Amino acid sequence: MTQPVEQSFTQVDMQEETANSRKLRKVLLATGVGHFVEWFDFGLYGTLAAIIGLQFFQTGDPAVALLSSFAVFGAGFIMRPLGGLYFGSLGDRVGRQKILATVILLTSGATFVMGLLPTYHQVGITATVLLVITRLVQGFAAGGESSGATTFLAEYAPVARRGFFTCWIDNFGFMAFVAGSGLVFLLTALLGEGAMNDWGWRIPFLIAGPLGWVGLYLRKHLEDSPEFLAAAKQGQTQAQPLRAAVTTAWRGLLFCVGFVVIKAVGHWTLQTFMPSYLSTQMHFSKLHAYAITTIGLFAIAVMVPFMGLLSDKFGRKPLMLAGCGGFILFSYPAMMVMANGDMLSAILAMLMLGAFIAAFDGACSAAMAELFPTSIRYGGLSIAYNFAVAFFGGITPWFSVWLITSTGNPFSPAFYVMGAALITFLTVMRAKETAGLPLKR
Repeated sequence: MTQPVEQSFTQVDMQEETANSRKLRKVLLATGVGHFVEWFDFGLYGTLAAIIGLQFFQTGDPAVALLSSFAVFGAGFIMRPLGGLYFGSLGDRVGRQKILATVILLTSGATFVMGLLPTYHQVGITATVLLVITRLVQGFAAGGESSGATTFLAEYAPVARRGFFTCWIDNFGFMAFVAGSGLVFLLTALLGEGAMNDWGWRIPFLIAGPLGWVGLYLRKHLEDSPEFLAAAKQGQTQAQPLRAAVTTAWRGLLFCVGFVVIKAVGHWTLQTFMPSYLSTQMHFSKLHAYAITTIGLFAIAVMVPFMGLLSDKFGRKPLMLAGCGGFILFSYPAMMVMANGDMLSAILAMLMLGAFIAAFDGACSAAMAELFPTSIRYGGLSIAYNFAVAFFGGITPWFSVWLITSTGNPFSPAFYVMGAALITFLTVMRAKETAGLPLKR
């Protein structure tokens, strides 16, 4: 008589497990697609920086135009801490889902407008001002995206798979840059560099509009995270989460900042600086530069989930230390290999650097989320992440170009990457291992 009852319970358990798996896939898809849209929008500017410099600044020197373009790129990062403070506080008070839906609408809207802007040759300095404004709006909205998406996924993820689950944020982010870089590569191949410089550069920005509505639709149909809902039900949310984060979790904030240093510098070196570096310093054609970058970023996106699995099995610290160590030892040699002028050598160098950032990213998102309790997780992550990204990541393209022009050494940006990796390496060494532990309440 007991066998049918046991079978019934087994069926119920299997049905619940299937339902939970479907819900997790839905959460991952909606969060990931939204993150994809966010970083497709934000990364296009960096990919097209050389063209934007010629379209929106009055200068006869391409190097000066590129510096000006990267300066405006960095201006967007100035707004990220402000956006992080604003959206992080709201996310801990009113919920993660509502804020994630809002930021994607702002970013995709600003990017769409960028594709409609008049150029300097049409309206003069007004074009430059409008470009800066749209970048500031993008940066403000981006301040609530990465920290919110990481928080949301970490709070849904099973304890034993949190590294794998959260690392898909970085996978979707890199796939967004692959899509952006690949689209620019395809348009350049089809239209030619002349047409691309004249009007073709607008097309990727205009695509941001419909993509944003797709991401918004998916995010609006999600439930908030179970961790936040439980905290809200039990009255454990904070009325002033940012103040609570600074006063009660300052050690977590410092560790998070240290984690993000190489993450920010590594990402923006490979995603944003590298396309223009390969074309202006390594003398590849723009078409080949876009191809090398696209292949490298795609490989990173493929590697990240495997690194997330390894971080769940062996811990966050070994993966993060390996990534930092790789950058310290091999950044300079990788740039020297790129100078050979051979496309295959450049791709292999990109793949080597990509393996280091993939190892780090596979563990970092979970490690950051595990630093903070639920009541201040969104806000705490937002403060630390965005201030570190703004300070270290926002200046990466501009500072790298400045290093080359000041020193005359085309490999000098490697020293900046190596220094950032050393800071993070020392931070990770002092951090506690958090893999496999429940999230802080």
